[in-house]
Amino acid sequence: MLLNLSLRTFPLALDVGSGRGYIAQHLTKETIEKLIQVDIAENALKNAVESEIPTVSVVADEEFLPFKEDTFDLVVSSLSLHWVNDLPRAFREIHQVLKPDGVFIGAMFGGDTLYELRCSLQLAELEREGGFSPHVSPFTAVSDLGHLLSRAGFNTLTVDTDEIQVNYPGLFEVMEDLQGMGESNCSWNRKPLLHRETMLAAAAIYREMYGNSDGSVPATFQIYYMIGWKFHESQARPAQRGSATVSFGDLAKIDVLLSRGKK
Repeated sequence: MLLNLSLRTFPLALDVGSGRGYIAQHLTKETIEKLIQVDIAENALKNAVESEIPTVSVVADEEFLPFKEDTFDLVVSSLSLHWVNDLPRAFREIHQVLKPDGVFIGAMFGGDTLYELRCSLQLAELEREGGFSPHVSPFTAVSDLGHLLSRAGFNTLTVDTDEIQVNYPGLFEVMEDLQGMGESNCSWNRKPLLHRETMLAAAAIYREMYGNSDGSVPATFQIYYMIGWKFHESQARPAQRGSATVSFGDLAKIDVLLSRGKK
């Protein structure tokens, strides 16, 4: 999606949930004149990677952006919005700080992310402990995403999904990698620990249900990509209902109509 930015210049852009500034590395000063990086993690901003674009770091919550209305020409967010407690509010905040005809381009983890791990842990807990609690952070369903963006005020929406599958030696390596990425379960009501027997059972279930022929196990990461615009008079609008002059039923006769035109 960042390739689309090369067609336009944005004087002021905002990166919501920037982390160490990974998006900034893929932007150019010909496209973005100035970038504001926002994240709630102060240490991540202090260790941000260098970029050719002039940047300013601001410690703030995505749900309470400290900027005036109609400030930014572009807002981007990459794989951070699944941490937000109130996603509808975060979308409203983003829409508010955008200028008219400004665009929001984002990516976030989707509902099928790590479904193999979730199912394995739940089945193992049910078997060994008689019940289960969430051990993976909750994710948004794609069917809800377009509605949330529309309700926040965005128009001309585009929502797409993609899946990335990564293979690991086993369940324990999956969990170790997630911990290293800082993507452990953030649910406040999560269970404080998993018993050893439950973990071993989950690893066996994981391998039995989802294991590859080479002995590895897959971990699926579903990613939603979204684009939404803030309304402006210059934007294209859908035609008024009932204003069409050609029926879709006539499309079946298009070859006949074209042949008549040639005669």
